[in-house]
Amino acid sequence: MLTRLFKRKDLAAMIEEAGNTNSGLKRSLTATQLVSLGIGAIVGTGIFVVTGQAAATYAGPALTISFAISAVCCVLAALCYAEFAAMIPVAGSVYSYTYTTLGEFIAWFIGWTLILEYLFACSSVAVGWAGYMVNLLNSLGIYLPYHISNPTLDIVDGHWIWTGSLINFPAVFIIALISAFLIGGIRQSALINNIFVVIKVSVVLLFIAFGLSYVNTANWQPYIPANTGTWGHFGWSGILRGAAVVFYAYLGFDALSTAAQETRNPQKDMPKGIIGSLIICAFLYIAVTAVLTGIVYYTELNVPAPIALAIDRVGEGLAWLSPLIKLGAIAGITSVILVMMLGQSRIYYAISKDGLLPQVFSKVNKKRGTPQNATIFACIVSGLVAGLFPLNVLFELVSIGTLLAFTVVCIAIVILRKTQPNLKRPFKTPFVPVLPLLGAALCIVQMVALPWPTWLRLIIWTIIGVVIYFAYGIKHSKVNK
Repeated sequence: MLTRLFKRKDLAAMIEEAGNTNSGLKRSLTATQLVSLGIGAIVGTGIFVVTGQAAATYAGPALTISFAISAVCCVLAALCYAEFAAMIPVAGSVYSYTYTTLGEFIAWFIGWTLILEYLFACSSVAVGWAGYMVNLLNSLGIYLPYHISNPTLDIVDGHWIWTGSLINFPAVFIIALISAFLIGGIRQSALINNIFVVIKVSVVLLFIAFGLSYVNTANWQPYIPANTGTWGHFGWSGILRGAAVVFYAYLGFDALSTAAQETRNPQKDMPKGIIGSLIICAFLYIAVTAVLTGIVYYTELNVPAPIALAIDRVGEGLAWLSPLIKLGAIAGITSVILVMMLGQSRIYYAISKDGLLPQVFSKVNKKRGTPQNATIFACIVSGLVAGLFPLNVLFELVSIGTLLAFTVVCIAIVILRKTQPNLKRPFKTPFVPVLPLLGAALCIVQMVALPWPTWLRLIIWTIIGVVIYFAYGIKHSKVNK
């Protein structure tokens, strides 16, 4: 039994399969499109919501340092992702990398955790999109009925309650619309993403460029506010707590690795896409935070739309930018949903190809070169979760799944360097094992800081996954056959 559980997938066969142009998925993506997909996945609710709340509650103007620390943690993981994605350009991301290093059962556990990450990330962002869209419609005098514009369930005092709503229809609608684009083909999806990325990055750059002239440097004093006496509330401990909170703002670059099998030249382009998009987004986050805390004193930024608050505070000078900010927020969130849906469907596809999920998910539309059934299933599941559950429940499960995946990737790089040192590596993570182990340690520290209810939900999700594996996966595993 132990031999079956930890049997590894042959790396040479996986690399050969990745190079097979007749595998079904079409290789269409360029390095530029990958960078755009990365920015599309990263820049979303983080820049439009998290920045103000984290500055007001934890770090003050020094949130710029928090973003830099969090970026370093992500870069360490991104270097490991880049090495794997260039060496094994397949759709399974961390799941496939783990299969070759730690064996089938651990790979299934990580694949199941990735499903958790992409499913709840997609659903939570869709709920956020619904909130922005409902507000926009309200400002235009269009009001959706309560029972089709709110989640069905909520948690009050630790107990589930029915809200009186049937379903959050706007959240379900945007997931269905994005799924239709994804079924149409990867090239079409990349084009749609490019449009959204241009809109939201343009809005962010406009805010930075025009907001600079309204910055009052007195608002940056003190740059590192004195600690309140409670760990994590200002001072250096607040900067560290802020880094853990804004870590959520960087999530998404890892989803790029699921598109490796649809990239024209993955050996060169995947590292460029992963690291390039992360560096660009880090610059945008730090610049926006500096301008934001320069316009509005940090204690006043604990609001749902901090950038809109800054524009309103300036007055007539930037009033023209206010509607563009709403447009940029909606465009930003839409592109995040697109990339998360892309990642989720490709994980179903990869696991299904190995026999651990039903084969129906690995069927590819021959004309469009997309995993149509996997995309439809991802649409149904994500739509149900987004329609039924509130935002606060969904957010909790995203970070822990991502941090766990990052930890495994960092450790797997070290293992593969020891077990197969002579493999052809088009891109190499520098300073192995120091950097990967440092990345794993930083991720584990952030996981430990997460509250117990988040861990409990991860444990329940894992138990469900173990049951599925022993009831179906181990019996149909192609590696064990």
